[in-house]
Amino acid sequence: MKNRIELLAPAGSIEKLKIAVMYGADAVYIGGKFFSLRARANNFTLDDLKEGVDFAHQHKARVYVTMNVAAREEDFNECDLEEYLKYLQSIHVDGIIVSSMYIASFALNHTPNLEVHLSTQASITNSDSVNYYADLGIKRVVLAREVNLEQIKTLTKKVKVGLEVFIHGGMCSSFSGRCMLSNYYVNRDANRGGCAHSCRWNYDLYKKGIFKEKLVNKGGYFNIASKDLCAVTLIKDLIEAGVESLKIEGRMKSEYYIATVVRCYRKLIDAIYNNEDIDYNYYLEEIKKAENRETSTGFLKGDVTLTEQLYDSNDHPTKEFVGYVLGYDEDSKTATIEQRNNFKVGDMLEFF
Repeated sequence: MKNRIELLAPAGSIEKLKIAVMYGADAVYIGGKFFSLRARANNFTLDDLKEGVDFAHQHKARVYVTMNVAAREEDFNECDLEEYLKYLQSIHVDGIIVSSMYIASFALNHTPNLEVHLSTQASITNSDSVNYYADLGIKRVVLAREVNLEQIKTLTKKVKVGLEVFIHGGMCSSFSGRCMLSNYYVNRDANRGGCAHSCRWNYDLYKKGIFKEKLVNKGGYFNIASKDLCAVTLIKDLIEAGVESLKIEGRMKSEYYIATVVRCYRKLIDAIYNNEDIDYNYYLEEIKKAENRETSTGFLKGDVTLTEQLYDSNDHPTKEFVGYVLGYDEDSKTATIEQRNNFKVGDMLEFF
């Protein structure tokens, strides 16, 4: 395997950025206060952005800033686009992730040292589209989650720029995240970062035309959303296919989630490059320590079936996050821990 693949992790705060980098991410993607598609994340201030970039670069990691919101007039009134882009370039951000070709074109013309990546929101599913954007100056394309592994293998042989593929996290019941459920249900715009995850609410499902006969799965309810994505068993295939970057979803996730998932994929990727024997069950069990929803391989293996859609059990975490290690004194063998949850005598604690 000639290509050294990038492990790209989410970071919704400066603390999560540092954790992602320390636990093995080659790069992180973050959102600033402007044009970011996560309204409820602790989006980075200008000072946070610089601190995050400096920290990442000190540890030889890259930082990409998301600017993939469905921008409206007020977004451009709130922020001077040229000034913001030039600030990102001045602090040596490695690239921006965009869905608007206006923002992409503006960045390419005004901040030539700032790489532009095309977001999954652009719904790219074929090589001609990738190469069209490549000719405009785009340096990487994040494929739509609906593209399967065999299609990815074909694309990598035909495209002019690197491809980024989602390997872990939430899926969307709409095409590449273009959903309006939250707008109608709770007046929150998912395309502007306000997704209320309405597709994950518990619904009663009835047989068509017979409202007295409720259809339920083993969990006792129906979700519109599919199971979460987990591509542990397909990482080697994606590396061999020539993908440039493997992306973990979850800027809204906890520090514990970030640490657990990034660490697991880091160990797996390193084991693959070292030609070690892979016990996939071990990595799947490690991943479960962070998950509270069931997982599947999504569209990567081809068309989805009921296995990818229907939950078999209620959501529940397999492990509880109880604390964050702030420091360790070698002389006294004492760790300083910030408690985040309850634990008691007799509980088994795992430090990692």
